[in-house]
Order: sequence, then structure tokens, then C-alpha cells
Amino acid sequence: MATLFITRKDVGRLLDMPAAIKAVERAFREWDGGRAQMPPKSYLSLDKGDFRAMPAALPGVVGMKWVNVHPGNPARGLPTVMAVLVYNDPATGYPLAVMDATEITATRTGATAAVASRYLARTDSHTLGLIGAGRQSYTQLTAHAALFKLEQVRVYDRSGGAVKKLIDSFPRLPLVEAPLEAAAASDIVCTVTPVRKPLVKKEWILPGTHINAIGADAAGKEELEPSILNQAAVVVDNLEQASAAGEINVPLKKGLYKSSQVYATLAEIVSGRKPGRRDSRAVTVFDSTGVAIEDVALARLVYEKACREGGCLSLDFIEG
Repeated sequence: MATLFITRKDVGRLLDMPAAIKAVERAFREWDGGRAQMPPKSYLSLDKGDFRAMPAALPGVVGMKWVNVHPGNPARGLPTVMAVLVYNDPATGYPLAVMDATEITATRTGATAAVASRYLARTDSHTLGLIGAGRQSYTQLTAHAALFKLEQVRVYDRSGGAVKKLIDSFPRLPLVEAPLEAAAASDIVCTVTPVRKPLVKKEWILPGTHINAIGADAAGKEELEPSILNQAAVVVDNLEQASAAGEINVPLKKGLYKSSQVYATLAEIVSGRKPGRRDSRAVTVFDSTGVAIEDVALARLVYEKACREGGCLSLDFIEG
């Protein structure tokens, strides 16, 4: 048997967003149907950043992602988030592939948010607010543009240069630089910042808004005023992870929100066990912490396409 070594450039060549959205949606349906295994992610915190181990198994698929978050990396010319994924044969355990998962992480996060928007946003949503113009904003935009007819995308970031770079990267989409409150007053809002104090205020959120809260992915992080959560139907990807490190983690610790207020998991929504949006004026929030079934689902796409198309380094990992 051979092990493929798949670089970040290879992953970018082999992945496409529409296929990623379908794969993620299928993975959540399989998880709700009891056809997936996924322990909670394990954190290792160090002075300069943290690491997360994320194993998962889907039917015919097993793998583990090892991912870091180091906020100071851009000053060193490195991405804030980097990841490697080991993809195994479930029958023998043989490592079928070792692949860069930095692009997988960004793509699956955007794809999952778009899946949440498919079920929780109004079907007539035509404005998208991006709060934060870093790497994750690119895949949020790409994923939502695949599902919604966007008439305007309002982008806010403290760095005007980051906003300009994002706008210049999508010349065919209707992107405009906007104040924070204008970006928050959109049909769909994606928050993709690393802040530890809420920056989105309840007074800016209009009736019928859907929010994908992406940036809070570790203890102590939060992007939304807790009062937004209290008025919204909150959907989580994983309640244990969200309680420890998602958008709801700080409000829970401060007693400003209760886990019993969470409406559903995304898997319950996707599988149809609980309905998605039922009221055109309701505010909905998807608390995204990132779960390993998303990574493994996209790793399967990458591996199978790499096998068909070739072009990746291959060697016998066991015999050398």
C-alpha cells in the first residue's frame, strides 16, 4: 500500500466549495443518524498559542486533524491557523494519506456556516455582512455566494488594507467596505474575529437576521453581546464544545445564558429532527466551534480526487 503526501497547494487544487458543502451536510446527517464517531476535541494550551487534536470516523472513513492557532504568526510570515490531517484505512489502520489541512479547515468552516444558513437564514436573504476580513472571510464569502443570490456584501475590519484585499479578490461579487453597525445590519452576518470582548451589539441586529458566530473557538472568546443570544434561536455544532469554547462559553460562565436555552444542534436541523427557521422575523445564531467530521468529510473528497488525478508524492510509509 502507498501513502499519499498531499500539500496545501494540492488541497487547493482538489477541493471545490459546492462539493464541500454537500459533503459537510451529509456528514452532519450521518452523525445524527448514529453513523459517526467523534470524541470532543482535545486542547493543548501554550504561551504563544494552542493545539487541538480532532479525531473522527464516518462510514468508510477515519482520520485525525492536528491543528494550531497562534495569533502572532502573521508577523512571522506564517498563517495563524495551520493543520495536518492523517487519513487512515478503517479496515487496517494504514495511513492512506498525510495531508495539509490548513485549507481544509478554512473551507469546511465556510461550508458548514453556509449549511447552517441554508436552514436558518431567510430564503430571500440577499445581503451578507462579514465582520472580519481575514482568511476565514474568504471561504465564508465563497460558500454563501454558492447558495444565496447576494446583492450586497458589507465588509468590516479594523484594517482597511484587509478589507481592500478581500474586495479586490472578488471583483465579480458586490462587496463594499462598511461600518461595523452596517455590516451587522445584514440578512446573514458572519463574525470571524478573534476578539475577547463583544463587538456586535443587539441594537444593530434586525428582525429576521441569521448570524454565523465563527470567531469564538476557545475559552474566553466572544463576539456577540449576550443579549443577542437571549433573544435568538441558538444552534450549536456540538454543545460540549460550544459550552467550553464557543460563542456561548463566556455568557454561560457569567450566568448570562443557560445551556438549556440552546435550541438544537446543526445535526438535528440537517436531519430534520428539529425544524430550522419557522418565523421570518426570528433572529437565529449558529455557534460554530468546528467539529472533526467536517474535516474528515473533506479529507475523503481530497483523497479520492487525488487518487483519480494523481500528481501527489506517494511512498510506502511502512516499508520506507
